[in-house]
Amino acid sequence: MSYFFYILVNNIVPISIMIAIGVAMYRAFKIDIKTLSKLNFYVFSPALVFVKLYESEMNLHVLMQVLLFFVLFFSLLFAVIEIYIRLKKMHRGMRIAMRNSVIFYNSANYALPLNQTVFGGNAYTLSVQIVIMIMQTLIPNTYGIYTLNAHKSSWKATLKTILSLPVIYAIPVALLLRYFHLPVPSPIHIPLDYISNAFMATALLTLGVQLGGMKWEFHFSNVLVSNILRLAVGPLLGFLVVWMLGIEGLTAKALVLSCAVPTSLSSVLLAIEYENEPEFSSQAVFASTLFSMFTIPVVIYFLGFM
Repeated sequence: MSYFFYILVNNIVPISIMIAIGVAMYRAFKIDIKTLSKLNFYVFSPALVFVKLYESEMNLHVLMQVLLFFVLFFSLLFAVIEIYIRLKKMHRGMRIAMRNSVIFYNSANYALPLNQTVFGGNAYTLSVQIVIMIMQTLIPNTYGIYTLNAHKSSWKATLKTILSLPVIYAIPVALLLRYFHLPVPSPIHIPLDYISNAFMATALLTLGVQLGGMKWEFHFSNVLVSNILRLAVGPLLGFLVVWMLGIEGLTAKALVLSCAVPTSLSSVLLAIEYENEPEFSSQAVFASTLFSMFTIPVVIYFLGFM
């Protein structure tokens, strides 16, 4: 029960307040959603990734084990959602949006504080979550953009779009600086800290602005299925993969918990930036964040049996 109230007070309520402010700002000033989207893609997201990677603690053994888990988990989750969207014969735009709402999950601003709360600030479990965060940052900014542009641009144009994103360079630079123990000059590190700390607020305000401008033709069945696959099937597959790989202890618990978080804001930012089902994507993020208040305590309860 304590986890239920923790998630309510420290995740759901603050997130809802920020989204509500975004809605109010749109209604009052008709804020340009595209400008907010570009700030998230080109400024806030790269800074967050760089800072989190540079400050993380990880070793090669943890990295390889977690990467193997992620590849298997991601493949199984992708297969499940692919079967569903093919059976439903969805049109291309909704197929992409539905897929993104399930395979892209909030591994940073939701999962990091949740990990530290559940495991009492354990540095090892944090390093596990950081690796997941790396992958969940890289894939939307490569595969996610490719799927949205492949039908309307040449592969060269799509590759150029991907390579124009700063987050692609933030990851290797942060890892190299960590590996060689090179300090980031203070005049650079301080603004990066400021910007990374602003990511969550800006992303949630962007979601609120998007929700405020929507016609609210609710995609009930698709949002419901998306949430079930993300919040219920996701952690079940996580349990299955750690069992298949024989992973035990804190590593297994941290990996399963990482699979249980709601849909990532990146799915909304991609939908807005490339004009692909932004209403459904916004509703999927909002609903999954709300319902996670009930599903995550259940997952945490079962972690006690691992």
